[in-house]
Order: sequence, then C-alpha cells, then structure tokens
Amino acid sequence: MAHPFLDRLARGPLLADGAMGTLLHARGVSFEHGFDELNSSHREMVQKVHQDYIQAGAELIETNTFAANRFKLAHHGLEEKVRDLNRAGAKAAREAREVSGRSIFIAGSLGPTGKHLEPWGKMKAGEARDAFREQIEALLEGGVDLFIFETFSDLREMLLVVEACRQVTDLPIIAEMTFNEEGMTLGGNPPEEVVKELSARSVEVIGANCSVGPQRLIEVLERMEVLGERKLAAMPNAGFPRMIDGRYLYFSSPEYFAECTEKFLRAGAWVLGGCCGTTPAHIQAMAEVLRRVNGMTRVAVSVEAAPTERIEIAAPPRELSLFARKAGREFTVSVELDPPKGVSTQKIMEGARLLKENGIQVVNIADSPMARVRMSCIALAILALRIGLDVVLHFTCRDRNLMGLQSDLLGAHALGIRNILALTGDPPSVGDYPGVTAVYDADSVGLVGILSSLNQGKDIVGNSIGQPTSFFVGAALNGNAPDLGAETDKVKRKRDNGASFLFTQPVYQARDLERLLDLIREVNLPVFTGILPLMSSKQAEFLHNEVPGMAIPQAVRDRLRRAGDGTAKEGVALAQEMLLSAKKLVAGAYLLPSFGKYETIVEVVKVLK
Repeated sequence: MAHPFLDRLARGPLLADGAMGTLLHARGVSFEHGFDELNSSHREMVQKVHQDYIQAGAELIETNTFAANRFKLAHHGLEEKVRDLNRAGAKAAREAREVSGRSIFIAGSLGPTGKHLEPWGKMKAGEARDAFREQIEALLEGGVDLFIFETFSDLREMLLVVEACRQVTDLPIIAEMTFNEEGMTLGGNPPEEVVKELSARSVEVIGANCSVGPQRLIEVLERMEVLGERKLAAMPNAGFPRMIDGRYLYFSSPEYFAECTEKFLRAGAWVLGGCCGTTPAHIQAMAEVLRRVNGMTRVAVSVEAAPTERIEIAAPPRELSLFARKAGREFTVSVELDPPKGVSTQKIMEGARLLKENGIQVVNIADSPMARVRMSCIALAILALRIGLDVVLHFTCRDRNLMGLQSDLLGAHALGIRNILALTGDPPSVGDYPGVTAVYDADSVGLVGILSSLNQGKDIVGNSIGQPTSFFVGAALNGNAPDLGAETDKVKRKRDNGASFLFTQPVYQARDLERLLDLIREVNLPVFTGILPLMSSKQAEFLHNEVPGMAIPQAVRDRLRRAGDGTAKEGVALAQEMLLSAKKLVAGAYLLPSFGKYETIVEVVKVLK
C-alpha cells in the first residue's frame, strides 16, 4: 500500500532530525534522569527540541521514546509507564508539527532493550518481542506516521523488533544498525548480511546510525549500496565524545557534516540525519547542502561487495593441558582452592604443595565464591601453575562486562591457563557488598560461547584475535536445581555452545549421582562430581538449610548426627565412599576442603591407592 512517506522519498533524499538525548543533556538534563520521562513531566522542553530541528530544515522528527521500553524504564522505576510515556512522546512531536504548520513526518523511535539475548545473555526472544510490541502499540495510539528502529547492535534483536512491528502494522520502517570500526555489528554481521536479512522482512529503509562518526558510516553505506536492495539511511554521531567539566562534548562541526552530506548522497543515502552530539546547527548545515544538490544525478559508487558468508578461521592443533588429556580417559581428582581474603598466600600455597606431594596433579580455583571479596582467581592460578599443578579456573560473568570477560580470558591464556569452568556467578546480594551492581552481560551459556569463539581465533563480534586460544571449556551441572528439566536443557545449550566437560555441585550419595547421570545421558560429556567432606553435623545442617544451592540428604545428616564426637571421621568415611562410587560412574571428582583442611583431602584420596 502506498504511504505518504514513501511517496515523498520517491521524489528525492529526505532530511531527518539530530540527537535528542545529548541535546537535552546540553540543555541541563542529567544523564541519570530518564529522558523519556520528560515526555510527561517537561513536554514543552521536548517540544522545543522538535521545533528547533523543524526550523533547521528537518522533514522527519523522531519521538523522544528511544529508551521507553519496559526494561530500560525499570532503571528509573517507570516500567509501568510504557504506554503513557510513549503516547506522550508521540503527542509532543505532533504538537511541535502543528506549531510549525509544515508537513513533517513523525517517526516512532525504538532502541534496543539494553539486555543481551540468549545465548550471550538471559533475555529470551519472546520477552524482547513482547516489550517491543508493547511500545509499538503505544506509539501507534499516539499517532506516529512510521517507525525508526535505531542503534541496534545485535541483528537478532533488530529482527525481533521488525517482527513485532509487522504483527500490528504495515507502516513504513527505517531500520538502522550500529557498526564498529571494522564495519561489523556487535554480533559480527557485515553490512551485506544486515541488508539481506532486513530486505527479506519488508523493511523499506535500511541503514546505519550512531557508530563512530561520518567517515566510517560512509564506508558501511557504500557496502550496502552495492546490493541495491532498499533505500538507505545514514545518521552518524558527531565524532567521538570527550568528557569536559562533567559533560560529554562532540567535536565534529556542522561544517564538517555539511562536507560529508554530499558523500552520503553519493554513497546511496536517501534519509539523512544525525545521532549523538548533533544539534540543530548540524541539521541546518546538512539542509543547505540538500537544497543545493537535491536535484543532482545520483552517482553509483563502485565498491566490491564483501562476502556475506562469515569466514571461519581454521584453528591449529589444540594445545591440550594435562587435565584435558586426562578427562574421560582416566579417573582424575581435582581439589578446589579458594583464593585468600587478603594478600597473603602462604597458607593456601602450603596446602597446594601438600596436595601435590600426595599425588594431586590438578586444582580448581574458585572465583570469589558466594560473592565474597577474595584475591583474583587468576593470580592464585598463576601461583599454582608455578609449583607444577594444572589449574581449572572458575570464571564468572558477575563482575565483568563483555569487554572485561574477553580481556581477562586472553590475559589468562597468555599466562598459561587453559582450563576454564564457565559460571554465571553468585549474585552480589548474597555477599559482602549486597548493594554492589552485578554486570551479567552474559550468563554461563553465553560465556561458553565466548570461549568457543576465542578458540576459533575470533572475538564475539568476529574480529580476528590472531592465533586462536586453546581453552578446554567446562560448565556447571546443578543437580539441586528446582527444575531439573530446565537444568538439563541448559546443559545441552552449554554443550552445543562448545562445553567439553561438566562439574556438578557436591553429591553425597551414589544413587543421587546415578539419577543425575540418567538425566543428562544424551549430553555425553565427561562429568566430574563434587565431593565435600563434612566435618560436623552442625556444618551439614547449616549448608543444607542456609546456603543457596546446597542440599544434603537426610540420611547423610542423620548418619553424622549419630556419630557424636566422631563426626569428622564419619565425614571422611562418607567422602571416601562417594569417591569410590564416583570412580565407577564418572570421569573424575573435585574435592572441596572444608575450612581449608587440606590434610582431610589427603586422607580422603588415600582410598584410591
């Protein structure tokens, strides 16, 4: 069906507006304040921004609703205001149009949810789609003319918002992804793939916004133009920002944007505008160029299209660790070392040497378990490697964003660490600092995928890291999970992402281990069961009743209670029985010393000799 916006676009390039958020910030609104809330509390301020852009020459203005989805609004306690704030945003734009008396198109603006989709994060596709639909329906009620989906870095999320839109309306869509300096999305998608996927879903205008300034966007647009699938859009930032006196300032001038406008036109742009840092002055400079060249003959740029298929890097033969060589081939025992709470490593290293002297070749290093502040697990792992022990490093997503996760993993690999147990990590709420903010850019499933990418010689956006890593990747299996069916499905996703072995929570009875193995039989990975020698009945009751994720069978607790003064000896006997049973059932075990009593572990493993 014909639409006024598409009719107008058929007559020549169209100019959109510039930044909303950074302009509001420049006019005194702090970044801590939700800009979308201003649609309700300070609508006249939002209207004034719209009016300034219209006066500068914009034919299309975007509603101030970029972050008005339930997830981002929740940061400000406004998740119940999705409908109200989106309708108010559309109303502010309509009122600005009425004041101008001009024929202006109003685009309902949607940005990403701010959460990572599975497998990198915990967001399910259905949750994202529902949130987008909720926002889209509110903007439709507000009377927008079309939609613009902008600053999406994950193509999968962009496809979800397009799907949600097409479920309720056939209004035109402008879909803009953001690209890094290498011309790829965060998910590793080249511009050609973005165009192919969005064209197949009836998106009318495809393009790029935000990113790293005009020059890079011109290169991205040239690669999109070669395909000739759809009209293109370009809305770059005003260069890189700098923090000066508490404000982010952008240094690409209106004059520079004017110089770039003709280049954008020659690269195939039909919709032009600006993103972060651009102002009405930038839009006015672009408008003057458009008025001068709007009748120019569009010159096709001859650029060889990059391949749309991703290039897989063949990894060299893997550098296998001692633990990797043993896994699944001979019964292997590892012992967990908790990093110290301070800087002294004397006691723990004495324990590590005792273990080595008694035949233990592998230790696993915890990563601030129970969210308690401890020394870096990587630092302790290096000390263990230096005395000749192989290391399984526990590595969590709690404290590191996607950049930090990859940086620390590359550093660990350079220092000789090869075995990684990928964990989500205990939430800060259970630890020393319950008010600390957790990161969780990825969960354990996503972390396994990150490690697999590094093993293929790529970071998670597809950039080469040079020589591939040779991590031996493991994952956790929680036999105490309230929904074992969901836990089994999660373990399968970890396997599919590249996990090569599993560590269980502590198990106390052979029949419980057998039931757990039956559940995951089709997963077909080496399993290492946790064994915790219990030192007293009091400890057993505490772990069972007060520590999340721990479950100690009643029969075990009763046996310890009956032991009276001999509970420590009984705890060793229970652990030895479990270890002998595990030897018949699984690839290995990892033992957790209670209260740092490594001599107890030495006593337990004697049963294997």
